Amino acid sequence: MKDFSEAFSSIASATSRWTGRASAFLGCVVIVIVWAATGPIFHYSDTWQLVINTGTTIITFLMVFLIQNTQNRDNAALQAKLDELIRASKAKNDFIGIEHLSDAELDAILEQCERHRPSALKRYEARAGAQEKAEIAAARKAATRRAKAPARKPRTRKAA
Repeated sequence: MKDFSEAFSSIASATSRWTGRASAFLGCVVIVIVWAATGPIFHYSDTWQLVINTGTTIITFLMVFLIQNTQNRDNAALQAKLDELIRASKAKNDFIGIEHLSDAELDAILEQCERHRPSALKRYEARAGAQEKAEIAAARKAATRRAKAPARKPRTRKAA
């Protein structure tokens, strides 16, 4: 299973690097143009339409998993980097690993951070127009409401 996971990660990373390039997009455009140009040859038949529909559906389905794998890996790497920055700095080491807390616990931490926000944000609020101030106030009110809501019991995962 470990070999499969490593192979999948390797293939997913390589595929995401390749599909993120302009040449891959250009290749897809060429395929669609060739498909559209063959329409009159095949008299715009159901089979002609089925070819592009099936192809794009399969590619989309597979790309969802590749994109999710890449995002999971990037997020884990970013989290490790942030944890190391926290560990190496004078920041609160209590923040290491907070991504594993419940939504209510995270909201409480965000509310606490909001109270200690930098003065630059306070200056921005002072310069904000009426519409922006209303949006900031609504967001702050929603965050406070979420933070004061009764904490949900954390879900326990059952071993598979």
